Order: sequence, then C-alpha cells, then structure tokens
Amino acid sequence: MDNSPRNRPRVGHIQFLNCLPLYWGLARTGTLLDLELTKDTPEKLSERLVRGDLDIAPITLVEFLKNSEQLVAMPDIAVGCDGPVMSCVIVSQLPLDRLDGARVALGSTSRTSVRLAQLLLAESVGVTPDYYTCPPDLGLMMREADAAVLIGDAALRANLHDGPRLGLQVHDLGRMWKDWTGLPFVFAVWAARRDYLEREPEVVHKVHEAFLASRDVSLEEVTKVAEQAARWESFDAGVLERYFTTLDFRFGPDQLAGVREFARRVGPSTGFDADVRVDLLRA
Repeated sequence: MDNSPRNRPRVGHIQFLNCLPLYWGLARTGTLLDLELTKDTPEKLSERLVRGDLDIAPITLVEFLKNSEQLVAMPDIAVGCDGPVMSCVIVSQLPLDRLDGARVALGSTSRTSVRLAQLLLAESVGVTPDYYTCPPDLGLMMREADAAVLIGDAALRANLHDGPRLGLQVHDLGRMWKDWTGLPFVFAVWAARRDYLEREPEVVHKVHEAFLASRDVSLEEVTKVAEQAARWESFDAGVLERYFTTLDFRFGPDQLAGVREFARRVGPSTGFDADVRVDLLRA
C-alpha cells in the first residue's frame, strides 16, 4: 500500500472496546501507518461513510442496509455475536413483560442496537414502551425511565458493574436474539464505498487483508491484548479476555442469514426493503 498522505485510504475506527481486537494487530503487522484513521462512535462513522468523508469504515447494520446501493461489505469481518454479546443490553427496573407503556431510554450511539431492542420487546416480549432518546448515562436514564438500552463500553459497565450493584435486571440483546431466532446477530459490518472500490480496488483488498490479519493476530494473542487494555480501562484483564472471545468477528453464511432475518423483520419500517441486496467484496 502506498503510504504517502494523499494516497492513504480514509478508514473509520469505532472507539469502543468491542473493536479493539480488529485494530490492535494493525500495529503488529505494520499496516497502521498506511491508513488515515478516524475514531468516532458507530453512528458518526456511519454518517461519514455514507456522506463520503470516509472510504472504508465499520457501519452499523441498519445504516448499511439503508445505504447498500452505495456500499460493498467486506466478507469475514464484522462485529457481532452468536449468543451473548455482553455490551448491548436492556437494563431495567421492571421485568420486561411489564414495560408496556413504560418509559424506556434509548442510548444515542447506535441505531442498530436500538432497533433490535425495539424489535425484541415488541415481537418477542410483546410490549410497546414509551421510547425516548438520550445520552448513554445509566444514572440519568434510571432517574427518568423504567428501562434503558445501552451499547458499547457503557453497556459493559452496566452489565458487569453498575447493574448488579444497583439491583437492576440486565438483559443481553445478543442472547435474546439467539434464543428467539436461533441465528447470530451482526451489529456492524466493514464496508467500502462503491465509488472508492471502483477507483482503488487494490487498496480496498489490501485494507481488507490487513484487518483480517489484525483480527487473527489479536485473537491469537488475546491475553496480551486484554492485559494491555486493562491498564487504561475499568475492567480487569480476565473480564476483557472473556469479552473479546465472546464477540463474533466473522461475517460468513450464518451471519448473513442473521442479517437477512433482521432485514425481513424490520426493513419496511426502518427504511429499506425486506429483501435488501447485500453485496460482498469479491476476491
């Protein structure tokens, strides 16, 4: 890859712990300097990719499906789960089946997790809460609402620390989806803009290869990744290692089936077709 500044691909980086294994290995493989990285929340990175401010980035599943004509997904790399995810949760003061008409706060950092939570509460649990959006602050949410949807590091803290300490119920969205459908769930995919792929196909393939190599190195050395992350995070190394190995970073046939099932259930009400086309980067 040509690492001169004008030729470096503009690549997004989710600033949550769940993506650390996908980026940690870039320094080990020597690829980091070849990329112009932009750190931000999933929502903001999605907006930048769709707008054309980034060439390649993780994008939340809902935004990818809404903008699939502009984007090509990278195979075998995603952020998802095949069962519990630990960092996408509903935290509640009431049993879920008592949330009909109750106030539920939606953290404002991911449209996909929010839409998944709404789907599960409506169709799996059978309730229709009164939703509102607010910053992902558990204390503030619990003062104003009966339940809250959280993702990322805030959800991990609520799941492992604050929820149990405060006597709150914590429901894992990944586990709820798996129990309901039997399928994995994908929260974000890695995608390239279609116009950028047409201009720079070799660069896109090399970035894809770099992320696959980074993921593989990180998971092979996951104990070291967790130990290093624990130095600046509020979680110990054992918890982080369990988290990193709970997440599913694959995007293969089973994950694609989960994407199609989600699209079938929410597409018409969310802004895309139930049978939306998902194009994958070809070798």
